[in-house]
Amino acid sequence: MGLYATQIFPRLMDRLMSGDEFQQLRKLLLQGAHGEVLEIGLGTGLNLPHYPGGLLRLHAVDPAPLLPDRVAQRSRALTFPVQIEQVSAETLPFDDRTFDCVVSTWTLCTIPDPVTALREVRRVLKPDGTFLFLEHGRSEEARIAAWQDRMNPLQRVIGCGCNLNRKIDQLIEQAGLTIRQLERFQMRSVPRLGGAMYRGSAVPSTASALRQRPLHEGR
Repeated sequence: MGLYATQIFPRLMDRLMSGDEFQQLRKLLLQGAHGEVLEIGLGTGLNLPHYPGGLLRLHAVDPAPLLPDRVAQRSRALTFPVQIEQVSAETLPFDDRTFDCVVSTWTLCTIPDPVTALREVRRVLKPDGTFLFLEHGRSEEARIAAWQDRMNPLQRVIGCGCNLNRKIDQLIEQAGLTIRQLERFQMRSVPRLGGAMYRGSAVPSTASALRQRPLHEGR
């Protein structure tokens, strides 16, 4: 990873994603976190101040340490223990059925194999656990979606692997999770190409549901 990916881009994203609308969305999503929690794609730790104080423990994974001094500063203010591991979400180093809650925010756009990562999420969730997600992805508007497809190769370069056009809900279902709540909306503070949002919760699918569900082709 070069200087742009490890220093310049993380600082740009940390500044952009510290905005009021981002913070409000994080707070709204994370109020549902509880018990033993795993966050995939910790990034620079912008979610940390928004977790409820009653968590038992927060585990977090990210394949690369991004601005570790800022992550450490944000961690110190928490009332519960935090354990951070430098690993990929596609190969989570945790036992089956470990977590009450798994969190992903603005992360599935970048993971090279998001379905594999989501299958790992399903594996480490307890049977009654919850996956909370807040992701940008493919727009419901055909015109915007077409531009997302055109711009995606460039976005992957300047965004360090970020994809504009992934169908987040289909990826979640393809991985063996059942979506319980899903909201689609457009962020006000982000250009339309990158502001089509998927927010909601999912639970591990039962074995019978997995056998009945047709596979979707995700982008």
